[in-house]
Amino acid sequence: MSPSTSHISAQLRQLIYYHLDNNLIRNALFLAGRLHAYEPRASEASFLLALCYLQNGQVKAAWESSRNFGSRGTHLGCSYVYAQACLDLGKYIDGINALERSKALWTSKTHWNKHSETRRQHLPDAAAVLCLQGKLWHAHKELNKAVECYVEALKLNPFMWDAFLGLCETGVNVRVPNIYKMSSELFTLISSSLQDDAESPIDKPAPSSGPLQKQTNANPSLDPFTSATSRADSLTTHGSSALWEKLNGSTVSVASTGGSTHIIHEGAETPGEQSSESDDPRLVNGTGGAEVSWEPPLAPTRKNRTIQTIGGDHAMDPPPKMKPTGIRPRTRTKTDADEHATAQADKDGTTGPRIGDRKRTVSGQVAHPTGPHPTEPGAPQRRSVRLFNQIKPTTSKFSGTALGVKDSRELKKLRATGTKGRSATSTNVGRVVSGNNRKHIGEVHDGDNREYRTTSLPMQNGVHHASSKGAAIERSKSIEALSWLLELFSKLASGHFAMTRYKCTDAIQLFNSLSQGQRDTPWVLAQIGRAYYEQAMYSDAEKYFVRVRAMAPSRVEDMEIYSTILWHLKNDVEMAYLAHELMEVDRLSPQAWVAVGNSFSHQRDHDQALKCFKRATQLDAHFAYGFTLQGHEFVANEEYDKALEAYRQGVNADSRHYNAWYGLGTVYDKMGKLDFAEQHFRNAANINPTNAVLICCIGLVLEKMNNPKAALVQYGRACSLAPHSVLARFRKARALMKLQELKLALGELKVLKDMAPDEANVHYLLGKLYKMLHDKGNAIKHFTTALNLDPKAAQYIKDAMESLDDEEEDEDDMA
Repeated sequence: MSPSTSHISAQLRQLIYYHLDNNLIRNALFLAGRLHAYEPRASEASFLLALCYLQNGQVKAAWESSRNFGSRGTHLGCSYVYAQACLDLGKYIDGINALERSKALWTSKTHWNKHSETRRQHLPDAAAVLCLQGKLWHAHKELNKAVECYVEALKLNPFMWDAFLGLCETGVNVRVPNIYKMSSELFTLISSSLQDDAESPIDKPAPSSGPLQKQTNANPSLDPFTSATSRADSLTTHGSSALWEKLNGSTVSVASTGGSTHIIHEGAETPGEQSSESDDPRLVNGTGGAEVSWEPPLAPTRKNRTIQTIGGDHAMDPPPKMKPTGIRPRTRTKTDADEHATAQADKDGTTGPRIGDRKRTVSGQVAHPTGPHPTEPGAPQRRSVRLFNQIKPTTSKFSGTALGVKDSRELKKLRATGTKGRSATSTNVGRVVSGNNRKHIGEVHDGDNREYRTTSLPMQNGVHHASSKGAAIERSKSIEALSWLLELFSKLASGHFAMTRYKCTDAIQLFNSLSQGQRDTPWVLAQIGRAYYEQAMYSDAEKYFVRVRAMAPSRVEDMEIYSTILWHLKNDVEMAYLAHELMEVDRLSPQAWVAVGNSFSHQRDHDQALKCFKRATQLDAHFAYGFTLQGHEFVANEEYDKALEAYRQGVNADSRHYNAWYGLGTVYDKMGKLDFAEQHFRNAANINPTNAVLICCIGLVLEKMNNPKAALVQYGRACSLAPHSVLARFRKARALMKLQELKLALGELKVLKDMAPDEANVHYLLGKLYKMLHDKGNAIKHFTTALNLDPKAAQYIKDAMESLDDEEEDEDDMA
């Protein structure tokens, strides 16, 4: 007999997921090949094969494997893998169309909070698909559609960090607190997730063929009234109607007291074999499945308990013995007296008439069964007859106290304390039942019904109340944890968003507001280092990147910034050491090649630096900083056309890379195309409005265009943005001198002299200012200081000093 096809494919899929989860990609790929060969037309097989190819880095193979079902949108997994491969291969529209065609398969799915150690969702939900769709639109330069997809993804899953990063990269304005807040949708999602956890199929037992299959309580392990032993017993005895009739004595048992009737159908009770399943009030009819609520077990169970008591297997002391008495209670009936007389005759060995003239064999069985009892059709012989062969009867006192007040109170006491052990409860009830006729049994049992409802029902309600209280506590803790995570993500996202808008001071404050454990992580420290770098505070930035290197020596992200910081600090040794370490970590990373190129650039070996930067962009065509550094090297070699091409490639890779816009403006400025230079500098300043250098560049172009007033406005803005910027204040003073605002210029230069006392240009400008103020002594003083600080500029300084003497001679001649 050949094995089942579905079972073979299911086993292969299980093995594939096992190897994928354990990062055994090659094994998973091999098994996926076997599954695809076994089911070449199955979409699931194509999906798993494509997924394994994608995780193994074989993007083209993943695209080919998933194209059939993925491009048509008939299988969500295939469409998702196909779209991911299209993103890597540059086929953006194909990927977008595939996701759109499969929209009906993912649009209503949300299960980001349903993944754990014991369960998984192997297909993506709407948030994941929308994030991928946003990346495809973003790569296709359709920023508006990309923003829409990112926003929808974050609405469904605020922890979709990729979507938030993409949203920041588009340049749109984002209100971060509105993303990371506890909304009604999140609250509902968490509540439903907890409910699903409580009803998880992992906890449900496999369905059985017996009546327990229809029980309302699908998780017996959560039932406080059951145990493992009782569940095992009930599975084997619950549905046996023949055994039930033999032990219970009838197929239908009627117990009435005070006009109330309780009917227990066949199969509705667990047979009396001391199974604690009989205490479960949620009992099901074995034939019709109708539920009989809150009915305790009847006499047969209690008779078994009597036998246990006789055997002496009891956890509590027996109740006090009662003396026989001849006083009959008023509640005794004629039937009771007849049955008692019959039992007494059997004990004495007489052959008096039995009920229905039944004869028994030596073993005690009915030799010739008579017709059914008039009140109980089809009832077999009572076991109480056999019990009286072993128990000495107590004629009237025993039956009387069964309904009496004193012993009834004692019974309630024993039942209450007997809940600790199963045999304790069964013993007391058995002592009451034995020796009574069936009608009397019904009366006593109805009393037990009332007893059950007043003791067991509140117990179960208490358990349910505790369970609901526990669920409420669990929900409260989950909501509290989710709120904490949202607050953490809000701070991280706010800091990153401030960095993308180059609000460096705000970003530093936000990152520093994190807890120490979250702040002292490589990603956060690198972000703080970048913030100081953007403010040209290179020494402070270096400190943070040193901590990042010590904490994560194998980290390559952001190391291109660290290398540039070392370039500005002119730290050749550290720069070379960093380049060697990054090459050892990952020689195929663009950051490593940028570090090597910066090292060559600082040694003024521009050709070697260019080769390294080109290698970086070959490894990652979207690495905009690599193109920008190429442009800088071309400018150093005065190859302006090549520099323009490199900067344009940088802008094409990242339209918000302000360094490339700045490079374009610099090249146009050197080429004398001031209008183009101003335009590109303004583009860069719009992206990074807090960079004082970009503002100064705009002012410098305006100054060259003979517009000193507009230039002064830009310089004043730069000084307000960076009060400690020497360049901004220097150019502001120079613009004031051109506008003949000499006193204001003098004030700026005095401040500048204190800020940079060793700067030759500052002293040279002071000398010119004092010359315009006809202060020859101070002018000569500052010219001399500038000459000592920069001997290379001696010719310019000497010319200024000679002009000062010429002016003095002219004044003497005029006098």
